[in-house]
Formats: sequence, C-alpha cells, structure tokens
Amino acid sequence: MSALLKFALAVDGLSRMIGRIAAIAVLAAALISAGNAFIRYGLDMSSNAWLEIQWYLFAATVMLGAPIVLSLNEHVRVDIVYGKLKGHGPVYVDLFGLTFFLLPVMGLMFWLTAPFFWNMYQTGEISGSIGGLIRWPAALLMPLGFGVMFLQGLAEIIKRLAHLSGARVMDTHYEKPLQ
Repeated sequence: MSALLKFALAVDGLSRMIGRIAAIAVLAAALISAGNAFIRYGLDMSSNAWLEIQWYLFAATVMLGAPIVLSLNEHVRVDIVYGKLKGHGPVYVDLFGLTFFLLPVMGLMFWLTAPFFWNMYQTGEISGSIGGLIRWPAALLMPLGFGVMFLQGLAEIIKRLAHLSGARVMDTHYEKPLQ
C-alpha cells in the first residue's frame, strides 16, 4: 500500500501544479476580457484572436481545474444521499462512483479526444475566423484534462482504500453547499 500511496500523493502534486495553471488562466481570461472590451468599445478596434484566447483560457480553467477540485474533495455530489451517510458510508459511495462512473468516462473521453488533438496538431488547423488562432492548443486541453482526471480518480480510490484499511486517515466530512 505504501507504493500506491506514494503514487496517489504524486498525482495530488500533479493536480496541484496544473490547478495553479488553471488559476492563472482564470485571471488571464478576466484581464484579457476586460482589455478586449475596452479596446473594442473604447477604441473601436477588434481582433478575433483576443476572443478566441479567452475561450482557450476558459477551457484551460475547466479542464485543468477539475482534477484539483476532485483532489480537494470539493466536487459535486447528490446531497440527499451523501450528506446523511455516517461512518464509512461516504467512502463506499465515493469508491462506487469513482470506479463505475468517473474512471470509465474519463478513460473513454481520453481515448476519444487524444486522436482528435493529434489530428489537429498534425494538420495545423486554424480557426476559420479572420485573425483566428491555431486550434491544437485548445484541443490538447481535452486529453490532458481527461488524462489527469483519470489519474486523480485512481489516486482517490487508493486514498479511500487506504483509509478503509487503516493505513491513512481521511477527513470524510462533507459540507453541504449553501443553497
């Protein structure tokens, strides 16, 4: 179990690292959006590239931010069931969801998006908009995000199994979001 826990902690580190990139992408998207609005409406100038880079940064925020959200145990749950569980109940629900939903979906999405990215990269596809950007950097975010999310799912399974076996203490408290 020790080697598996080391793997899980390394994946947590990877998720934190790309989570920082996602955080920077949020800030950059906000600044570019504000600057683009000023230039467009204040100076009556425009560029499609500025609009597209905002979309790319939003994609980076979502695709690279999701694994850290899972790592921090802040992802969406069905509160009606999960919030009422006691003891190891939440851990078993997490294990079920991670094993039968998250991993298969993330694996499938990685498998489907990796060739999509590779094709875009090889052909050097460019946006159809005037002044548009190359598309492969945005397409790369899909297999990268799904791949890291898959790894984070494995890490979460390992951490929960370690918790159940007593090899690791895990905070299973879940704070229901304010409505």
